[in-house]
Amino acid sequence: MDWVKVCATIDCLPGEYKVVFDGDTAIAVYNIDGQFYAIEDVCTHDGGELAGGPVDGFSVECIRHGAKFDVRTGEALCAPAYTPTVVFPVKVEDGAVFTRDDRN
Repeated sequence: MDWVKVCATIDCLPGEYKVVFDGDTAIAVYNIDGQFYAIEDVCTHDGGELAGGPVDGFSVECIRHGAKFDVRTGEALCAPAYTPTVVFPVKVEDGAVFTRDDRN
């Protein structure tokens, strides 16, 4: 699997996020207190996007129906979602952030 460049670290400051595609998979990368986390940009409740929803600590909320997910583990934290979303590896190298979909 090839790593996908998300952005330069200075382009995703704490509290910000970026979305990239690895093939057809949308991956949302969040900077939380200087640490980067990557999850599939999909709410497992109804398939909506998670990126752009409110972030509180390590939780991102789906703006459509209020489901929340832990960006560290993908765990669904409350209804109406019960299934976790996928998490992806992240690496920071030479001032850039990378992720990849390594499920295959």
